[in-house]
Amino acid sequence: MTNRRDLSALEIHDIFKSRQPMVEKRHDMLKNVLSATPAFLKSVSRMEALLFLVYVSLTVHALIEREVRNRMRERGEESLPLYPEERECRAPTARRILEVFSDLQRHLLLKEGQIVQKFMPELSSIQQVLSLIGIPPEDYGESSQS
Repeated sequence: MTNRRDLSALEIHDIFKSRQPMVEKRHDMLKNVLSATPAFLKSVSRMEALLFLVYVSLTVHALIEREVRNRMRERGEESLPLYPEERECRAPTARRILEVFSDLQRHLLLKEGQIVQKFMPELSSIQQVLSLIGIPPEDYGESSQS
């Protein structure tokens, strides 16, 4: 259905087909990556809140992908070793990028509520992908956590 009366049926079909892959990709992300499932909510405000969070999640995923791919293009990088066994990935997805950081940990040793020592993570070479998102890898070091 459309409200575009100025276009022929063929033009509308062409527009639909040209945008279909992106719509299907985001639908797949919604169902599989974000694990969205039907929910029974009694309050309209809770439904609105849930839909807002889903919207924000989809937007963040799309922005991460766009930023990484744009920076790769700027730097002339054709792929990143994001897959297991450091296999190359030509079109990094937000899911794959975020999985790279799934085992990253930071620990603080406290004594009477005061920080005694910080145990900062050491980034692997692939975790340097942070610079492609616009986050300096040094931000995970001691200087930014003081």
